[in-house]
Amino acid sequence: MNLPNKITVARICLIPLVVFFFLASFIPYGKLIATLIFIVACLTDFLDGKIARKYNMVTNMGKFLDPIADKVLVMAGLILIVATPITANGGDVLPQPAIFPYYVGIITLIIILARDFIISAFRQIAATRNIVIAADIYGKVKTTFQMIMLVYYFVYAFIVEEFYYAIAGVPNVVLSIIGYVLIVITVVMTIISAWKYIAKNIQVLKDAK
Repeated sequence: MNLPNKITVARICLIPLVVFFFLASFIPYGKLIATLIFIVACLTDFLDGKIARKYNMVTNMGKFLDPIADKVLVMAGLILIVATPITANGGDVLPQPAIFPYYVGIITLIIILARDFIISAFRQIAATRNIVIAADIYGKVKTTFQMIMLVYYFVYAFIVEEFYYAIAGVPNVVLSIIGYVLIVITVVMTIISAWKYIAKNIQVLKDAK
């Protein structure tokens, strides 16, 4: 196993740690620790690909593991911020997830999940026809914005849990608006990347003559 693949495997191994510390309310600043681990995991996504391309270390194992690691990391992060109630320390505020209202997070999760299923099925069809489809810039931009959005909401969850009353009112409204903007950009890029990917390789869906 070469270095890029080891980095990819390390990213996969970091995911359970992210989940554990995000959910471990009994650990002081657990969500901050989860955020830092998540950031490291995101950075490894760019590192392994860069090393593999620069030193000609691209392998079939890497092609297999890298997208899986990305999808599991993003999905784990999304589920955490959508489904985990955040409780403000020392207060009587009702617990709610980082993305609120609930339906905003649920819709975002469904769109991103649906995109991944559609593209995975598309790639499987291409593989049966011996068509190799290279990743494009839209997919990379999509992944980047997804990770940026998740890091933001990880940080936001930590702030709400530890310093809710310090940001109550206008600061919290501003932080919420920034989050919504990131969600909109992420969802738009997710949809565009899927459309561009399929439109560019539409011959995959055409019946062979």
